[in-house]
Amino acid sequence: MTRLRRLRAEFTAERRSFLRRRTAVFFTFVFPLLIVLIFGVLVQTDGGGVGLFARPPAFYVPGYLAVVVLFTPLSRVGSTVARHRDGARFEKLATTPLRRWEWLLAHATVNAAVIGLAALLLFVLTLLLTGVAVAPAPALLLLVPLVTLATILFCGVGCVVGRVAGSQDGVIAASNALALPLLFLSETFVAADQLPAWFRPAVGLSPLTYFARGVRALVDSGDPAVGVALTNLAAVAALAVVAVAAGAAAVPRTD
Repeated sequence: MTRLRRLRAEFTAERRSFLRRRTAVFFTFVFPLLIVLIFGVLVQTDGGGVGLFARPPAFYVPGYLAVVVLFTPLSRVGSTVARHRDGARFEKLATTPLRRWEWLLAHATVNAAVIGLAALLLFVLTLLLTGVAVAPAPALLLLVPLVTLATILFCGVGCVVGRVAGSQDGVIAASNALALPLLFLSETFVAADQLPAWFRPAVGLSPLTYFARGVRALVDSGDPAVGVALTNLAAVAALAVVAVAAGAAAVPRTD
């Protein structure tokens, strides 16, 4: 079996598994929309005020997208690793030509496709519901690689979480414990200047920060800051390579 056929077979199996799990589909598409409805429509933002939601509505677009880019890969891939380990699936995979990085790549591709669609729908609904005005520009196409690479990055992290956690319940707990701080401390919903001065350097340690900065450079200005977006896209890409390498090494070969 060629590498392409191995990847296609694992991709097809994961796609069907994902779609069969209604809870996963619900949280991928509906949960981020609830965040937009709560913070963007009910709470709303005020560009001239002070406090947590004092920025213009466009400032929070990276945060809305970060919800789907961050939570779904971490919990989905992590749970898959834990479930496969509990079911001795990796022992069976060890007898096949499928390599660990190929397994991760196939699963990351499925997540990237599903999350890309969810992010597109979320972005459109954000524009319609929150009053964000984004001028159409070719630079907005950079959102596609930003979302894709960030998803792959957190798929790799999810693999590590799944390997470290002892069970599927442990994966969910560990994923939430990791994702919640990242979501609010990565220049998504909270600006760096709203954090204590001693903590601000730590913001740059979060991979989600570079995703947020890249998205904001494209949507939170009159003219897209393409240079800033490309710089942060390169950072996300480099971190994705590291995360995938770590994730592939964490994929069990036997139980």
